Amino acid sequence: MGKIVSFSNQKGGVGKTTSCVNIAAQIANKGKKVLMIDMDPQGNATSGIGLSKSKIKKTIYEVIIGKCDVKDAVIKTKFKNLSVIPATIDLAGAEIELHDLQEAGEIEIDFIKEAIKSISSEFDYVFIDCPPSLGMLTVKALSVSDGVVIPMQCEFYSLEGMSQLFNTIKIIHQRFNPELRIVGILLTMYNGRLTLTNQVVSELKKYYADKLFKVPISRTVRISEAPGYGEPICYHDPYGKGSLEYAAVAKELMMRI
Repeated sequence: MGKIVSFSNQKGGVGKTTSCVNIAAQIANKGKKVLMIDMDPQGNATSGIGLSKSKIKKTIYEVIIGKCDVKDAVIKTKFKNLSVIPATIDLAGAEIELHDLQEAGEIEIDFIKEAIKSISSEFDYVFIDCPPSLGMLTVKALSVSDGVVIPMQCEFYSLEGMSQLFNTIKIIHQRFNPELRIVGILLTMYNGRLTLTNQVVSELKKYYADKLFKVPISRTVRISEAPGYGEPICYHDPYGKGSLEYAAVAKELMMRI
């Protein structure tokens, strides 16, 4: 059974999808079979590995509403050992439809969990890119995960939202998934020359020192431009700073879970 790890943060623009895509690609590059599930209606993880959303017929949306077997939605990418279950904007209405289907008794609450569990046996790692919210899709993803990675931008708004996210994870751990644990907090868009960055890091170390990944992800042009080319950073700029940092984080993640 492969390890299932969700990437979650209710605040948008913190490098959540970027981190999910690049860590998945780095681990796949190390010879592990990796599946990435795009659970975000924006579908950025899907386009970030070069897939055209307009040409995709089967997505996580069809899986969630029971119209497609999870194995039929898996797409092998052009990148070594990396597969994806894509997402499109159709997923935006999934939470409402899922609620209606459950009310009508047409779908069981554990359907999504069982679907993801069934496919995880074919991979070493399954990474889920959650939407930037704490809604039903995120709850479903966390309910089936062994662990959660929290990408976090080095600013105080991100710091403020951390307690809310931790509380949600605690509730899911208690009520739905006793196996769920925090794999780590990943600092993104890091600039050690800024006073604000150092203040945020100092605060994090006070309360979450054991949760922080050792290597933060710096703000670089190469990381920002890679999605536009439909490539993870390890292919777009394999020897650059961003690629080396994500490689270090991927290695640490594999040791943690």
